[in-house]
Amino acid sequence: MSRNWIEFPRIEGKTSRQAHADLPEGAFEREIGRDGFFGPAAHLYHRHAPTGWTSFEGGLRPRAFDAKAAAKESSPLEGAMLLQNANCAVSIWLCKATMDYLVRDADGDLLLFMHEGAGELFCDFGHFSYRDGDYILLPRGTMWRLEPAKPTTALSIEARNGAFKLPDRGLLGEHAQFDPAALDTPKLDEAFGGQREGNWSVKVKRRDRISTIGYPFNPLDAVGWKGNLAPVKLNWRDIRPVMSHRYHLPPSVHSTFVADRFVVCTFVPRPIESDPGAMKVPFFHSNDDFDEMIFYHAGDFFSRDNIKPGMVTLHPSGFTHGPHPKAFAAGAKAAKTMTDEVAVMIDARDALDMTPGAEAQEDRNYVNSWQTK
Repeated sequence: MSRNWIEFPRIEGKTSRQAHADLPEGAFEREIGRDGFFGPAAHLYHRHAPTGWTSFEGGLRPRAFDAKAAAKESSPLEGAMLLQNANCAVSIWLCKATMDYLVRDADGDLLLFMHEGAGELFCDFGHFSYRDGDYILLPRGTMWRLEPAKPTTALSIEARNGAFKLPDRGLLGEHAQFDPAALDTPKLDEAFGGQREGNWSVKVKRRDRISTIGYPFNPLDAVGWKGNLAPVKLNWRDIRPVMSHRYHLPPSVHSTFVADRFVVCTFVPRPIESDPGAMKVPFFHSNDDFDEMIFYHAGDFFSRDNIKPGMVTLHPSGFTHGPHPKAFAAGAKAAKTMTDEVAVMIDARDALDMTPGAEAQEDRNYVNSWQTK
């Protein structure tokens, strides 16, 4: 059976020669795309901003909530769940004191993003230090624990019954964005060998249920390991973004990790497009294949308004989104030459459900912030 998209590039009416650049005077560009930003797409040119609504009713609305406020001191496997579907689960948790137990996620790979704090992580494979802005990828079944030197708030992204991989960099080459040599792995060092002996317990999560296994010794007792599967650590400061001064690239170019039904992207500081005709902010788009979640880590996110670090926005598929009116106006004036935001974005193929804990921290006026004043 043929699986080719039905593709027939056409031009009708007033359009730009190049997407996201040199728009017809007074027009607002909207992209309708498939397969994220990798499939066929159409660009429509409107007289009015596609987000210029005056009312919005129902649960499909753009949503924002304070994820940090939802965090609670708990086991990393029992943190505050924020968003979830059958393939992806996003939670946030707070660790203030040394974990005197181990945890193991048997439901999928676990990707931690360390929003705040610093300390040491110990696991089956050894030890490494962590700091704010670190991604730590723990393969499914890895035993681990933290010893925070500073209270640690971490975002947990679980690939349920799946695994995280690196994106295909294609023509960019394997050293684009970050060199694989920048991925740190744990060391069997003096700190690892100096852990407490005696009785230990391991909390194991399987099918979202916790079982506890007791040991009369410390099960983190490896004397060596080899192979091509291990936890890795990557800080956003080691990511070198792909950019073009003449063309606003889609968010998919910032992909950091990919899973079976979702992708994790990282937005880091970069120069803003300098070509006079190029768009300086994200283009309006109706991507009806994915839900978009963004966790704001640091800085001033240039396409949003009234969003602070520690917050999350959720834009479900089914309506157009893009830059806030203030951001669009600032981009048109080329008011900034650099972005300074750091954010983690998840594009999920399947709808993400907000939990009651996230709804309790929701800014229900967020949808109105998009209205043109």
